[in-house]
This record gives sequence, structure tokens and C-alpha cells, in this order.
Amino acid sequence: MAKASAKILIIDDERSIRRTLKEILEYEGYKVEEAEDGMEGMVQIKTKKFDVVFCDIKMPKMDGMEVLENASKLRPDLPIVMISGHATMETAVKAVKAGAFDFIEKPLDLNRLLITVRNALDKSNLITETKKLRRRASKVPEIVGESPLIMKIKETIERVAPTDARVFVTGENGTGKELVARWIHEKSPRKDAPFVEVNCAAIPTELIESELFGHEKGSFTSAHKQHIGKFEQANGGTLFLDEIGDMSLSAQAKVLRALQENKISRVGGDKDIPVDVRIVSATNKDLLKEVEKMRFRLDLYHRLNVIPMKVPSLNHRKEDIPLLANHFIKEVCNTHKMKPKPITKNAVKALQDINWTGNVRELKNIIERLIILSEDKITSADVEKYVFSPSDVTMSNNFDRFKNLQEFKEYAEKSFLEHKLKKNNWNVSKTSEEIEIQRSHLYNKIDKYKLKRQ
Repeated sequence: MAKASAKILIIDDERSIRRTLKEILEYEGYKVEEAEDGMEGMVQIKTKKFDVVFCDIKMPKMDGMEVLENASKLRPDLPIVMISGHATMETAVKAVKAGAFDFIEKPLDLNRLLITVRNALDKSNLITETKKLRRRASKVPEIVGESPLIMKIKETIERVAPTDARVFVTGENGTGKELVARWIHEKSPRKDAPFVEVNCAAIPTELIESELFGHEKGSFTSAHKQHIGKFEQANGGTLFLDEIGDMSLSAQAKVLRALQENKISRVGGDKDIPVDVRIVSATNKDLLKEVEKMRFRLDLYHRLNVIPMKVPSLNHRKEDIPLLANHFIKEVCNTHKMKPKPITKNAVKALQDINWTGNVRELKNIIERLIILSEDKITSADVEKYVFSPSDVTMSNNFDRFKNLQEFKEYAEKSFLEHKLKKNNWNVSKTSEEIEIQRSHLYNKIDKYKLKRQ
């Protein structure tokens, strides 16, 4: 990184220290900005990009250790150098353990200061290069398929990704809604910033606001320390709100405000925090029906539904199954360090004849099963033999295993719940609605039978 392009933030409540540091660093060719206390410093860290931060420890409003803790969560790769005129060895060790890049005592030694800056910039360069290499090594999985419906999805991604327009992705479970969201991020100008995913259905209603917007220390019983929410974590990048149809109405109101004003406030806080995020949302529900039932806000629906994208089910693009099958065979064999197994045309035809309720996710699981259980190649006989409902095989001609009616009932209930939860991708809210029991009752059953998501 060239000196002239490096940007440094100085957080210190002493104006003379800020001025001295700024003069030295600007003379060396760096761009420098100032903050007179910790709270102002955090606002700048959230809204601007810096290469190095110098932060005093003892300051009003928010001390340096608190700035270090919050900034490290928000920008884990940002080198933060702590400075203090009242330091002890214990303080220095504590700061470094908390994530500080270095610790410098006042009065500041010029040579030490400049060496620290250069070392911090070297670290930033190394992290940047490592990220680039990782990006090349671990690319987002490709969207496999050449059917007209999938080609339309790819074309839409190419068109909308370079913009900041909100995208609303719909489709059944297992169709690849998250993959579409990741490609929108990957092809956007925000690709080097965070991609943060929130599964709204997997978070209890009482915690969703804290998860999205964060909370202040002491804002509720278990809030032992400040928590940075997903909106702040995604600042500068993309926030993917999956299963948004399961979000509570109170959280919907806050999301609407965040979209309207580009600012949020933490639970228990009264300060507005500016955020710059692109929203991609997804659901398998008909949100207009949810609006009719007063479970989803119409104004939020219109805010989210700028660019609608419907991901087709596998049953509507069965011509892609040959490509998908061969793609998953290579992927699974590579994972298990096996030689790729050929699949016969009749086996592919048999796969195309199946009703895929679990879509692409189910196909991948079936391919893995066939690779492991078949012999030297995958045949139509293998498909007929191994693509079955495990619960059907377990139950048939095997009733003698149950001692009494209660034991059989519990086994049947457990199998039924496990099947429904898997079918709905462990969306507890949707499953409870589908089988017509209260969500709390379903949670109790999950605990009773020790059901776990695989």
C-alpha cells in the first residue's frame, strides 16, 4: 500500500496530542482524520474505511478499551494501536489480548510511532492479499443449469448485481435462494465487504430485534455486554434476510425504519447509528397472503420487493438434472476422496422421474447416497433400490420391535415430526403451522425426542 493512499484515524480527547500526531503522519504522506472521544471514533470507524487507528485509553463517554472491543467486532482486520500516558504493564497486556495491534506509551517516540505504522500497514496488506487468495480458492458454488428458467435467473443476477437495488427472492425450500443472494453480492461493488446472513425463522421472536440491531449492556436481563447486530456487521456489504416471512411485526417496523432512513438504534439505546447495507431478502411464503392475515406489513413488502426473483423448483427444470447429477458426483467424490463414479443414462432418466419435494438440496443428498452405496457405477437399479423413504422401510413388517401401543405411538410421532422438520428445513414456525400445533408445543416435542438438525 502506498503511503499516500493509507488513511489513519486518531482518537484522543487531548487536542494537542491529536494535532502533533496529525502533523507527523501527514508529513510522512498519510491521510489523517481525528475524533475527540470514543463515541465519535466508533461512528467514523463504522462509516469510513481506515487502514490504521490510534486510540487513547482514558477518554470520556467511551474509553479506549471499549472502542477496541467494539471496533474489533465490527472490523476484525483493522489494526488498532493503543496509546496512553498512564499505562501499566497489566494494561498493555490486557489491550494486546483484547486484539490491539500494538501499545505505545506517551510521550510518543517518533521512530517507534513510524515503525508501528509501517508494520500495521504491512499487516493490512498481508490480510488483503490473503483474502484475495482465499476468494480464488473458495469461490461461491456455481449455479448449475441451462434450462430457460435458470438462464433467466443468471441473466437477472448480472443485471441487478452492480446496482444497490433491493432484491426479493422467492421459491421452495432447497431451490437455492441463498446461492442466488450470494451471487448478487459476489458480482456487486460490495463483494469485498461482508455478506451477512440472518435466518429469521431460526431466531426466537424475543431475540430477533437484538440479533438484527444489537443491544446495549443492561438493556435486558441477560445483556451482560454490548452486542453489535447484523445490520452493523454488514455495514458496507450485503445483509441477506432469509425466511423474512417469519419475522415478528415489531422487528418488521424497525427494519422498515432502517430501510427508510439508513440508520438503526440498538435495543436499549437512544442513539441513531448510520448503516450502509444492501438488503436481499428471501421467503418460501406468499407474503401477500401473510399481509391479508395481518402477519406481514404491506409497506415493508413493497420496500423489499424492488427486484422480484422466483427461483424455480427442481420439478420445473428437470432438464437440468443430468448436469446437476454430474456436478454433484464430482463434488461428492472429491469431498470423500473417491474416483468419480459414472452414472448411466437410465439412472439419470430414473432421477428425472422422481417428484423432488426437497429440490436441489434433496438431489445432492440422494447423489451422495448413491455414490456411497452403489458399486462401480450408478445404475437405474441403484436408484430404485436406494431412493426410498427410510420411514416406510423402518415401519413395514417390523411391528414386533414395539413392546406396547404407547411405545409405537411415540416412535411414530418422533418419525413424523422429524420428517416434517426436515421437509421444512427446520423452520419451526412453518412446521408448527403445517401440523397445526403451537410452536411452544413443538419445541417441547423436539426436546422430548432429542431431535437435532443434521
